Amino acid sequence: MAKNGKNGGKTDCDERDFFCRTRDAFGVFARKTSTVLGSAWAFVCAILIIVVWALTGPTFHYSDTWQLIINTGTTIVTFLMVFLIQNTQNRDAKAVHLKLDELIRALGPARNQLVDLEKLSDDELKKLEGEFERLREKAEGAKEEVEELKDAATSR
Repeated sequence: MAKNGKNGGKTDCDERDFFCRTRDAFGVFARKTSTVLGSAWAFVCAILIIVVWALTGPTFHYSDTWQLIINTGTTIVTFLMVFLIQNTQNRDAKAVHLKLDELIRALGPARNQLVDLEKLSDDELKKLEGEFERLREKAEGAKEEVEELKDAATSR
């Protein structure tokens, strides 16, 4: 039987197919793992592993196998961390976009066309950037005029 979502409605994963369960499990795993591996303790552990490896060099006569152990270990960890970091960044970016979208929608005079900017083409983004640059220059000019008027008023 399908479960209901938090708000009483059906969720897109009600059928709980394999891919949905896998995606959810990976999301939980990635969040928890990035929290643990992003800590100072994880960094200290990594340093200790390297120190132990370096100290065992003379014992193993700095052999090819001794070097291969650290090379293989770091390659595997790096490969796996790419996916964890990318998942975490994707989630963070999505959350920031949703928060900004909500702020844009909540502000009356804000332009709702700016809600999904990340979906615009590079040319459209460049055009919008130019528009904001012109607005900034106009605002700076107005600010200078206000400062001049203040100076003139105080010198009287």
